[in-house]
Amino acid sequence: MTGVSLQFEAETMAGPRQVDACIEHLVIAGWTGRNRETLEHHIRELEAIGIPRPERTPMFYRVSNHLLTQAEDIQLMGDRSSGEVEIVLFDLPCGRWVGVGSDHTDRAAEAHGITLAKQVCAKPVGRTVWPYEEVVAHWDELILRSHAWRRGERRLYQEGTAGSLLHPDEIVSLLSNESGATPGRMALFLGTFAAIGGIEPAERLDLELEDPVLGRRIVGSTGFTNLAVAG
Repeated sequence: MTGVSLQFEAETMAGPRQVDACIEHLVIAGWTGRNRETLEHHIRELEAIGIPRPERTPMFYRVSNHLLTQAEDIQLMGDRSSGEVEIVLFDLPCGRWVGVGSDHTDRAAEAHGITLAKQVCAKPVGRTVWPYEEVVAHWDELILRSHAWRRGERRLYQEGTAGSLLHPDEIVSLLSNESGATPGRMALFLGTFAAIGGIEPAERLDLELEDPVLGRRIVGSTGFTNLAVAG
C-alpha cells in the first residue's frame, strides 16, 4: 500500500526531534462524545442542516490517505464546507504521537452520505506532535479550540476538553474490534464537539491543542479557497 509522507517537529520532554511519517490508513472516528446528552445535541445540530443521524455511535469512516495535508491553504468545492478541530493520533512504527487537525467536511454532500462528504475534502493537520506517553496520564485535561474567520473577524468556534470525548485507548480498541485488527501506520481523528453558535463555513480556521499540565500548545491554521461548481 502506498503511504503519504509527512514530516513533524516533535516536542518531547527530552527535547525536539523530527518525526518522519508514512501514513497508509486514514480513519475518522465520529460520534465519540462521552456525554450522551451532549452527543445528542451534536447529532441534532447536524440533523438541522439535513444530515441524517448515525446508525450507531461511535462510527469509523475510512477515507483516502492522500487527503492528509500540511498545506496552509486548501481548495474546496463550493461554499458548503466546514472544519472541525480534532486531536489526531498517529500510530507509527516509531511510536504513538498526538497532533491536531481538522476533519473538513462538505456539508452539501453529507446529506447524501457522510463517508462521501469526508472523502471530498482535504484533512489539514499541524506540523507539531507530542509523544502519546507524555500526555496519556492527564489526557482528559487537554484542551481543544478552534477559531473561525469570517469577513475578516475571528471568533471562537469550538472549545472543550479531551475528557468530553472517549479515551483514545477505548477508540482504538473499538476500531480494532470492528475491523479485526488495528491498522498500522495510521492517522486516527478522535472526534469533536458541537460548534458554538452552530456549524458554518469559514474563510480560515485556526486550530489549537493545549496541554495545561506541561504548559505547551500545538497550533495550526488553514485558509480555504472556494472553487466554482459547474454542475
